[in-house]
Amino acid sequence: MGTFDFLLQGLMVAAQPMNLLYALIGVTLGTAVGVLPGIGPALTVALLLPVTYQLDPAGSLIMFAGIYYGGMYGGSTTSILLNTPGESASIVTALEGNKMARAGRGGPALATAAIGSFVAGLIATMGLAFVAPYIVKLALVFGPREYFALMVLAFVTVSSAFGDSALRGLTSLFVGLTLAIIGIDQLTGQTRLSFGVPDLLDGIEVTTVAVAMFAIGESLFIAAQGDRGPDRVEAVRGSVWMNAADWARSWKPWLRGTFIGFPIGAMPAGGAEIGTFLSYATEKRLTKHPEEFGNGAIEGVAGPEAANNASAAGTLVPLLTLGLPTTATAAIMLAGFQQFGLQPGPLLFATNPQLVWGLIASLLIANFMLLVLNLPLIGLWVRLLTIPKPWLYAGILLFATLGTIGANPSVFELGMLLAFGLLGYVMRVFGYPIAPVVVGLILGPLAEQQLRRALSISQGDVTVLFTSPIAAVLLVIAALAFLVPLIMRARGRGEVLTQLAASED
Repeated sequence: MGTFDFLLQGLMVAAQPMNLLYALIGVTLGTAVGVLPGIGPALTVALLLPVTYQLDPAGSLIMFAGIYYGGMYGGSTTSILLNTPGESASIVTALEGNKMARAGRGGPALATAAIGSFVAGLIATMGLAFVAPYIVKLALVFGPREYFALMVLAFVTVSSAFGDSALRGLTSLFVGLTLAIIGIDQLTGQTRLSFGVPDLLDGIEVTTVAVAMFAIGESLFIAAQGDRGPDRVEAVRGSVWMNAADWARSWKPWLRGTFIGFPIGAMPAGGAEIGTFLSYATEKRLTKHPEEFGNGAIEGVAGPEAANNASAAGTLVPLLTLGLPTTATAAIMLAGFQQFGLQPGPLLFATNPQLVWGLIASLLIANFMLLVLNLPLIGLWVRLLTIPKPWLYAGILLFATLGTIGANPSVFELGMLLAFGLLGYVMRVFGYPIAPVVVGLILGPLAEQQLRRALSISQGDVTVLFTSPIAAVLLVIAALAFLVPLIMRARGRGEVLTQLAASED
């Protein structure tokens, strides 16, 4: 069967009434959460993990994907009207979008963001559908040593990609890896780090850690910032639609942003933020109206927003084909797969193709839903910005607690939720990224399993890990992914120090 046949089957799965409802709930929640400053799709997916435990796997994952796409859409509204990005990938949009809103052109800015996201999401989802099968064919030849090298690459890229310090990223990763070995060793049956506590014999629950660190810890951290003064929301004046000149200046940035964002999102060390900055720099270089950049250039909104949404589809390429999360939301979605006993990767395409292709096809449907929801309901999304923050964060804490109790009614589990929530808060205070902890907890057991298999086959010969060409290439890429950011940061610090010394002279 070809890609079109699989995609058609996936559309039949995604078009089932309940799955359509899950997609609608996902994109609506995602947009609402994307609009709210400081709360991203990762937090929402984490909150819903325990709630969806008893639901259908396909419907739950379709809803999570809708939240991801919706969060990418919604972040532009806050950036444009409030100059406060709801998602880190929407930072660039605020540069030009808020200037447009202040000049009375908030409507066209929101319109180009919404339509650009739609165009990018559509093209990038088709790219995901056509690229994924080739990566799956490549991954099917992987043995234990190749999989272990792939896990090492995942650990390094996640540690380097999140946060400003590779050392802090690695520290967070080792916290997750330590949590991963708690419980009964599957190979020997010995207990590890359980300290005689029966509740720890089955290991640490991924869902509890994800909800605690992303929902509890993040809410405590944002609430601890206090009230930093009233936020000024720019009113949407005039028509929401773009005129002919806006269309003429937007369609090329939409396409360029798509083709920049998708491959960067698909890279193991990718992420939406890199694509949006590259798109903005490209548009600034190619524009015929350089005087408008910094004062409200519509290209500076159209390109980065397209790159933002294209990268969301690109992120699903390594997640679905290799089981590698490259963003915080992807890490939580990986936990969502695992709570249903599913492991993303090449075998999932063979054992459960309806689920995978239904998920991919649902992204096409989610794009149409988001286009319909965003522009007509802009007034509703703006009103969300007026929700008192104490109500918002108290609601998140309450919902996280009730969800955990509903999925696992245990006093011990509730204590774990509180403990890891406080750990997440402390890590955020000191600048340690959260996502590597969850990735280490999820992928740690898989990496250990593949390492022990490879060493068993080679009778303890460690060099077997480097003799495979594929494994060697992956380990070299992992080394580069660790060293290159360190060199770039060092050069950046050196340039800053040089400029400071020159200014003092």
